[in-house]
Amino acid sequence: MRRGTTEHHLIPRSMHRNKWFRKRYAREQMNETISVCRDCHDAIHRFIPSEKDLGRYFASVEALLAHPQLSSFVAWVRKQK
Repeated sequence: MRRGTTEHHLIPRSMHRNKWFRKRYAREQMNETISVCRDCHDAIHRFIPSEKDLGRYFASVEALLAHPQLSSFVAWVRKQK
C-alpha cells in the first residue's frame, strides 16, 4: 500500500470542455475535488475507466461508494489501516 493522499476531480478534467458537462455543471462544480488515498484513486480509475462515465454517473462520493467493486476495495483498505 502506498501512503499519502491525492485529489480526485469528481468531473474529470478531460471532460471540462465537453458541451454536455458545460451545460449541466457550473465551473465551481467542475473543479470540485475530493482527497483520497493513492490506492483508492487508482482503484477509481481502474474500476471506472471511462472518464465520461466517471463524470456522468459517479460525480459524488455517494455515487462512487455505491459502485460494488469500489465499495469493496474501500472496505478492504479501511481494514488495512
